Amino acid sequence: MALIYIIEDDDSIREIEELALINAGHKVLGFSCAKDFYDKMNDVIPDLCLVDIMLPDESGNEIVKKLRKNPETKKLPVIMVTAKTTELDLVRGIEDGADDYIKKPFSVMELISRVKALLRRTQAENIKELRLDELVINNEKHEVTISGNHVELTYKEYEFLSFLVLNKGVVLNRDTIMEKVWGTDYEGESRTIDMHVKTLRQKLGDYGSRIKTVRNVGYVIE
Repeated sequence: MALIYIIEDDDSIREIEELALINAGHKVLGFSCAKDFYDKMNDVIPDLCLVDIMLPDESGNEIVKKLRKNPETKKLPVIMVTAKTTELDLVRGIEDGADDYIKKPFSVMELISRVKALLRRTQAENIKELRLDELVINNEKHEVTISGNHVELTYKEYEFLSFLVLNKGVVLNRDTIMEKVWGTDYEGESRTIDMHVKTLRQKLGDYGSRIKTVRNVGYVIE
């Protein structure tokens, strides 16, 4: 169970978010403006925040910027909820420091899935280092090395590799991988996994061959 704060000025949307997350087993507090949110943050810092962009007293972008500047909330998981759907708006949210975003209108299942994925990812990142023999994943530096040599990975390649190594020896099916790494089932998009496996195998050299395909199931790293 996580403590989640929701900053959303639309009462009906906030109530839907609150009910969905409470039913998913979380403790939730909702706020209609930035001021009330900041007041509560002085008392208790949550495990995750859902932040609407359009608020009456301050934009969600500004809230995220302030959270990232504060050492106590610098790594606080944040999902931005937005009715703005242009690529520029979404990129700006990520650049301001949001970990993920959800476009309005959204389904309850999408909301729960995104929250679950981000919480799980954050918990994994609290593990400072993952090892597979000479392959080292350093979550503090967010880098991968093999025998001390740096391996350049994209953000999703890094997350995917981390998930594989965290579960080394365990066969992971495609649905699990899509949910844990991409935060959704991405129905019909399982080719995404295959493409990431291909690039990881290329970039990891000899270690790439340790990512095994389990036919009709998924992948495992040995």
